[in-house]
Amino acid sequence: MNQGKLCERQQQRLQLGDDPLEKDDNRTANMTSKERVIRITYLITAVDLTCMCMQFGIVPYLATNLGLDAVGFGYVQTVFGILQLLGGPIFGRFADQFGSRAALTLSYLAGSLCFFLLSVATNIPLLFLSRVPAIFMHGLPGAQMVLTDLTTPAKRADALGKLGLCFGVGIIIGSSLGGTLTTKFGVYFPCYVALTGCLTCSLIAFIFIPTQTKPQLKKDAAHPNESSPNSVFSVKAIIRLMRIPGVMDIFLIKIFSGVPTGVFQVMFSIISINFFGLEAAETGYLMAYCGILQMVNQGLIIGKLTNHFTERTLLMLSVLVMCGVGIGMALMTNVIHYCFILPPMMFSFGTVAVITDIILTKSVPASETGAMLGLSSSVAPLTRTIGPTIGGFLYRRFGVAAFGYLHLMVNIFLFLYLLNKNVPPKEGKIKS
Repeated sequence: MNQGKLCERQQQRLQLGDDPLEKDDNRTANMTSKERVIRITYLITAVDLTCMCMQFGIVPYLATNLGLDAVGFGYVQTVFGILQLLGGPIFGRFADQFGSRAALTLSYLAGSLCFFLLSVATNIPLLFLSRVPAIFMHGLPGAQMVLTDLTTPAKRADALGKLGLCFGVGIIIGSSLGGTLTTKFGVYFPCYVALTGCLTCSLIAFIFIPTQTKPQLKKDAAHPNESSPNSVFSVKAIIRLMRIPGVMDIFLIKIFSGVPTGVFQVMFSIISINFFGLEAAETGYLMAYCGILQMVNQGLIIGKLTNHFTERTLLMLSVLVMCGVGIGMALMTNVIHYCFILPPMMFSFGTVAVITDIILTKSVPASETGAMLGLSSSVAPLTRTIGPTIGGFLYRRFGVAAFGYLHLMVNIFLFLYLLNKNVPPKEGKIKS
């Protein structure tokens, strides 16, 4: 009798489509699909960042050829930074409302337009016009949004950290390729190569990235957040996100920790020539070294650390390490010293960036992670916008040592701030 009942139940389950084996197959297929999307995201991010890094070797030469001096080139960079600063939150809201595929495709098409305009920039107005698409050029934040949607909090640090591998590839290949192509074929040829790369990325994103990657989409659609306006350009929605408990604290940490390193990076081209006495090729080797360090740190180290230490511990450790970096920068006298300072600097800078992004994405519903990452991505353009003014003043007035003292003072303040604040509000080690 029991056996008969068991067979009947099994048949009923099969008729209702409640076969456990079928569920397992569906779950496995879903995991495989997610892994494929994640791998494709890494691929197109590496290509996109390679194209973006190529313009670092293109724009300065093009500006010089068109007759712009250092001040004029500074205006070009400032316009680029301001547009990226304004576009970050808009891009994040766009991704939340229209999906990852639309957001990434828009970003890569904007990059294509940027390089097309650079390829026909035969005068200064066209050079400035080529900066306008920057408002939608957010390939890296777009990739972060996809990975945030497709990974659990336990695996998010490792997934986001591996984007450092893509960034390292972009720096190493993009910087060297841009310079080599410019030298051999002229300043406009790398624009055509980068244009082709961005168009290829947009095509891959359109074909292989799902329309929507958010796991909570159906649930959120059934219970929409009425306080969240539907407009992509809603200022109220951005203000509401900033008012979430703990979010403003994380943003302050992210901004203040990034300013000293960002200001130094903005001034690095001048420092490498005037202080280190490097030639263009030697500067390229140093940039490649930075790229390798970033790949190792974010791709291999940060993910493992989050399995053993709490987010708060990692933030405090990074701040303490950066204090030591500040002392080293204040005392350095040559490029060899700088090479020894770079590993802890890259570790601290990368760890703070990844950990703060993880905390921010966990502080909002799945339906608004894009907007939060868009806001987070505006921190780097903010540094690039104010960096030349602060960096130029410090360098002219106090020399390279001033950047070390700035690192030290800011990070002492941050360490004291972390000691007195419960950051993040919900403490706990990320467990796999």
